[in-house]
Amino acid sequence: MIRVIPFFKNIMLTTNQLVIYTCLYITFILNIPFLTKTVAVITALDQYNLLFLISVPFLLLSLSIIVQSFFAFRWITKPLLILIVLSSSLLFYATLNYGIVFDYGMIQNTVETDSAEAFSYFNFSAIFSFLFFGVLPSIFIAKVQLTYSSFFGELFARLKLISGSVGVLLLIAIVFYSSYASVGRNNRDLASYLTPYALIDSTAKYIRKNYLYPPLKFSVLDTKPEIVKPAQNKHVTVMVLGETARAQNFSLNGYDKPTNQYTDKLDVISFANVSSCGTATAVSVPCMFSRLNKENYDKRIAASQQNAIDIIHLAGADVLWVSNNNGSCKGVCNRVKTLKIATDKNNPMCDGEYCFDEALLTPLRQKLTALTHENTLIVLHMIGSHGPTYYRRYPDKNRIFTPDCQRSDIQNCTQDELVNTYDNTIAYTDFVLSRVIDELSSLSELNDVETSMLYISDHGESLGESGVFLHGLPYAFAPKEQTHVPFVYWADSLHQKGRADCVKNVSELNISHDNIFDILLNEMSVKSNTYEVKNNPLNQCKLSSIIAQSANQLTTIGAK
Repeated sequence: MIRVIPFFKNIMLTTNQLVIYTCLYITFILNIPFLTKTVAVITALDQYNLLFLISVPFLLLSLSIIVQSFFAFRWITKPLLILIVLSSSLLFYATLNYGIVFDYGMIQNTVETDSAEAFSYFNFSAIFSFLFFGVLPSIFIAKVQLTYSSFFGELFARLKLISGSVGVLLLIAIVFYSSYASVGRNNRDLASYLTPYALIDSTAKYIRKNYLYPPLKFSVLDTKPEIVKPAQNKHVTVMVLGETARAQNFSLNGYDKPTNQYTDKLDVISFANVSSCGTATAVSVPCMFSRLNKENYDKRIAASQQNAIDIIHLAGADVLWVSNNNGSCKGVCNRVKTLKIATDKNNPMCDGEYCFDEALLTPLRQKLTALTHENTLIVLHMIGSHGPTYYRRYPDKNRIFTPDCQRSDIQNCTQDELVNTYDNTIAYTDFVLSRVIDELSSLSELNDVETSMLYISDHGESLGESGVFLHGLPYAFAPKEQTHVPFVYWADSLHQKGRADCVKNVSELNISHDNIFDILLNEMSVKSNTYEVKNNPLNQCKLSSIIAQSANQLTTIGAK
């Protein structure tokens, strides 16, 4: 690299030439994912015009030149072009290798990601790609000599470049307008792959919405929620909040590998048809605890009003949120007691950056042995199956499926290795859930405490299907692997006559994160004006309801 720098110094270009060369590079190299997907869409049509297909990169090139020309003046030209190339090279790698698109949701997820999670994406492939596609072209931009004319000469040259690009743009629009309108209308996701303009647009929207809008006044949805269940026995519900688990890899849901060999023996009930609110933690977690539903969810509104945790706490329950997820609770637990698992190596479950989810069992056990309220809700936030470093989510003793993928550049593993690694994370999650149930069962038997456990994941994960990895795609075109999530239910009351059959019947219903608010309030016996009985599939499975139904059936039989 040292030898090529003097060569760069001998190159003299006008500002227009540097803008054109940079835009050519961005269009034809760094936008390969966009061009590839666009070509696939167009060539899949029953009939298409070859000239229309050829016009696509030239349309993008013209747009790029117009945008970059507005900022190409004197000393700001090179810094801005270098920034564009460096950021575009990162997007290029992420999109090409993982299928990631940087829409608003991904920007939100990126901003709210902690350093340990961010560094998990760095590997030799990523570094090499960044150096080759980002740093090397940036050195060229930095070292070439720009020739300048007078101010008006530069202004006139830029106007000519913009005018020429606008002319090309108009010509393409006039000739192929109907074709672009049709393809764009039926494939709105294509715009999400435009590098770096989708990122710029999404970032601007995120900044405007989160930093420029005034904060909303906090809204109290219910001032007097109350627990209505008679306090004959203490009650404990543990909600285990999973991370990046997809339902189709649960043997409880019919998967052909024994990923649920622990809970399968513990009379759990799996809800097979559950969809998430989003495809990333930053959306799904606050959404599932919010009174808002997926259709009207808005982060600012959700953050400025009571959620299910707040209402349960206000009703008089003791609430504890324990996190082994390096990301925060996304604001959900801000007003209740929280405990974050320390990742230092003093804990045998931790390696300094991450902890295995078994680390959640110690604070759970401590809480269960020192109950202070009649009703207690404990939320255990797992790190679960978070990628791409799936292999760091389970200890060697739980490495069931081999060979697995012991690296973070998962696109370079075989499909079998990748799936085995992911399935190991699911099997380990299942092991931890079985330990949670063991703790609750012991509590019920020894202390006559009513207990239940709910496990649900925030979103799913893609494992290379159709070339897509990880998660975070816009919900409108996200694959089912990212939106179909597991929901597992266990309760000591399932051993009561009739209740297990009732829950099994409703477990086949189509539900979503929208139901969690009401399921939680029902499980904690909280009476609130925010509760919507029709939104709670477990409502009909209350013991009192089952007894009433049985009594009605007996009365009917007697009458006959």
